[in-house]
Amino acid sequence: MPALIQPLNTERCPGRNTANGMTNCGGRIRALVELLKPTRGGFLRPFGCGWFIRGLLMGHGPYGSPIVDPEVGSPQADIFHHYKMALLQATALDRATRQEERQARREKRLLSPDNIEGLTEKYLAHMPYKANGCRYHSFVVYFSTLQRLGWVEPTGREEPSAFQGNYPAGPPRKYYRLTPAGKEARDQAWANPQVALYGKG
Repeated sequence: MPALIQPLNTERCPGRNTANGMTNCGGRIRALVELLKPTRGGFLRPFGCGWFIRGLLMGHGPYGSPIVDPEVGSPQADIFHHYKMALLQATALDRATRQEERQARREKRLLSPDNIEGLTEKYLAHMPYKANGCRYHSFVVYFSTLQRLGWVEPTGREEPSAFQGNYPAGPPRKYYRLTPAGKEARDQAWANPQVALYGKG
C-alpha cells in the first residue's frame, strides 16, 4: 500500500474535514493525501540497470549474479534474467530486514540473521517475476541505447535460440561484452545512458 502524507497547504484551508480524508476548499473537494512518489523516475530501486549490466559484463557478479567471463560476454536474455533475479533478491532481503527490525524492537531482542534469511525466502516465494524492474521489450530498447553509445558490442559468439526451434530463420542468441569506451564511461553516465546519448531535454 502506498505511503500517504498530508499536503502542506491543507492547514490553511477552511472548512476541512479530516474524518473522511476530504476537505472543502472554496467550494472544491480535495483529498488530504498525496502519494510519496518522486516527481520523475518513479519509485526507487535498489540499484540501476546500467550499473548492473556494467558490473555483470566486467565479471564482478553483482548482487549475487553469476560470474561472467568479460571476454566471452553474455546474451541479452541472460543479462535481463540475472538483473530481474538480483532485483527480486535485493527487494526480498530489504523487506525481510525491515520486518525483522520491527519484530525485534517489539520483542526487545537482537536481530536474528536466521529470521531474516527465512523471511527473505518467504518473500521470494510469493514475489511475482514481473513485480520488479522493466519488461523484456523495455530492456531490449535500453540495451540498444548502450549499443548506440558504443559501450557494448557483440563478441561474435552465437548459439541457437529457443525461438529458432519453431522458426529456423529466427535470430540466434548473440553474446555481448563491454567495449573499452563502456569500461571507461563514468558512473554518472551509466546511471542514465539516455542522457549520455541524447543530452538533457
